Amino acid sequence: MKINGNDITGKTIAGVTADELAKGVRLIANKGGTRSGKTYSILKMMLNIALYIPRTFDVVSESLPHLKRGALHDFEEIIAANDQLVEGRNYELNRTDRIYSFPNGSEIRFFAADNWGKVKGSRRDILFVNEANRIDWEVFRQLDVRTTRNIIIDWNPDSEFWYEQQGLSGREDTTEIVTTYLDNPYLGETQIAAIEAYRSDERWWKVYGLGETGNRKGLIYTDWEQCKDIPANARLVGRGLDFGYQADPTSIVAVYIMDGELYIDEELYAPGLTNDRIAKSLTGKNGPIVADSAEPKSIAELRNYGVRNIEPSVKGADSVRNGIQVVQRYKLHVTQRSLNIIRELRNYRWAEDKVTGELKNEPAKSEHFDHALDALRYLVMAKLQQRRTGTAKYNNTYLYQYGQ
Repeated sequence: MKINGNDITGKTIAGVTADELAKGVRLIANKGGTRSGKTYSILKMMLNIALYIPRTFDVVSESLPHLKRGALHDFEEIIAANDQLVEGRNYELNRTDRIYSFPNGSEIRFFAADNWGKVKGSRRDILFVNEANRIDWEVFRQLDVRTTRNIIIDWNPDSEFWYEQQGLSGREDTTEIVTTYLDNPYLGETQIAAIEAYRSDERWWKVYGLGETGNRKGLIYTDWEQCKDIPANARLVGRGLDFGYQADPTSIVAVYIMDGELYIDEELYAPGLTNDRIAKSLTGKNGPIVADSAEPKSIAELRNYGVRNIEPSVKGADSVRNGIQVVQRYKLHVTQRSLNIIRELRNYRWAEDKVTGELKNEPAKSEHFDHALDALRYLVMAKLQQRRTGTAKYNNTYLYQYGQ
């Protein structure tokens, strides 16, 4: 990756000219497609600067689960791959506060944007906001005014956000970088082929293949927000199950209800699972499990493995659209740890007519953001299609009470 012709990923730039690079540049904005290596490269650059020049860095992501799964995980890999770095000899790690300290006084600190105390309390030399389009403008402003030198942001450009809307993209002290999967030297031929297989999906390819800014037109679910956990008073409705196998993930979604709103938790999201492994994830789970009725053999196998509370989903004419409409009746609260559900909600949209650009009355089939959301739809369609007050009887077995 280069800025103004300078390589920012190696020790040369970190050890010699990192400050020269930063002269006159306040904001380095890296938008990129999938697997472009942007986060990894930025973190590697930051480590190299920290080893040679005393600086304080903060790495911020939208929530602690996102941080642990993303930037912090990448940084741990970078540290582990460098056999010259030994904890206790040339760096110290405060695991509780997620702070790496180096002998020259440098620190690299990781925290979540929903920790308002750290957002407003911390000061640093250099700030890296990972997946910046998932962070509110006011949070960024608070981070900005507490940063003395440089700010780096990265994101997948699925739509415009405050970077464009607040005029940061046009400032003289902003340098913008666009990266794609072709900039990642660590991708193998199989991974490249998997990405390029989606070239025919123009909207997906524009954003995730070419790193160009897309739009949010036609999102199916818009009334949702993240929550830290399922409230103690929320009542279990049940679980939805969407089968996958090789490339497509199997998804299990637990659904709860409180005050007429749904609380959703991702319990499983993984490809390549056989039915015996799925059964292990479901064994002992209370409440009904509604699975894709297109897989009757798999449902029968799960019953044979002891998952007796499983049942097929309700399908028929317009069942997808009708199921979506039932889900749309509710405000959705999604746990922060449900990273794949969050990703799907941010991308699941209505199909567009390729000629007129008008939205069709059916979801886009080629974007693959529907595995967990299909599981959610199966459960909600089967158990919450009719709004009721008082006691609802499900399948002559499960009794649930919820207020609407």
